[in-house]
Amino acid sequence: MRGRRGAVRPAPGQSREPRYDAVLFDLFTALLDSQPLWREVGGSPAAGASWREESSRLAYSAGPYRPFVETVAQAARLAGVPSTRAADLLRGMGEQLGPWPEAPDVLRRLSECVRIGVVTNCSEELGQLAAARVGVRFETVVTAEAAGAYKPRPEPYRLALERLRVQPGRALFVAGSPGDIAGARGAGMDVCWHNRLQLALGELEPPLAELDSLAPLLALAAR
Repeated sequence: MRGRRGAVRPAPGQSREPRYDAVLFDLFTALLDSQPLWREVGGSPAAGASWREESSRLAYSAGPYRPFVETVAQAARLAGVPSTRAADLLRGMGEQLGPWPEAPDVLRRLSECVRIGVVTNCSEELGQLAAARVGVRFETVVTAEAAGAYKPRPEPYRLALERLRVQPGRALFVAGSPGDIAGARGAGMDVCWHNRLQLALGELEPPLAELDSLAPLLALAAR
């Protein structure tokens, strides 16, 4: 784990007191490994990476919600991928994706002491289908469609907090990409970054912690 704070490890026999009341997650990067699907449907690693990058850029700059399939199809055209493949990609995102190996166990253990939920930039139908692929029960799954806006606008984060009845200062957000860091922080939450893909932070203020695995969350969420 990297970042301004390391993992918090209690002494032997010391009980873990929850540091937060809720932990919220990005879905398609922080919890699910979607990279192979983008490459497969895009036709090559380069095309898939470009398509995903354009899709993220369009969603993060969209503001008010527009149908996610339109965003993905437009991103395909910009990346030189046939826009007709958007439907195949979205179908695969709801039916084929798997979680990072440690995710189910970490989230099940985390849910024993805090409330867990998802905040994701997609349609309501896809968000529910994809969240089920993680293999754990979330107390809320907030989509851009339900919130009426895409992250990093505050509406999706705030809706998740409202549904869980948790104050921002008592919630930790686990980002999957740099764009989520500022958005969740702006909504008043502490943020850690599950940087499994080794992306660059750029000019953003560093998060609470940068992780290459979800395992340290169990300690990070405890005092």
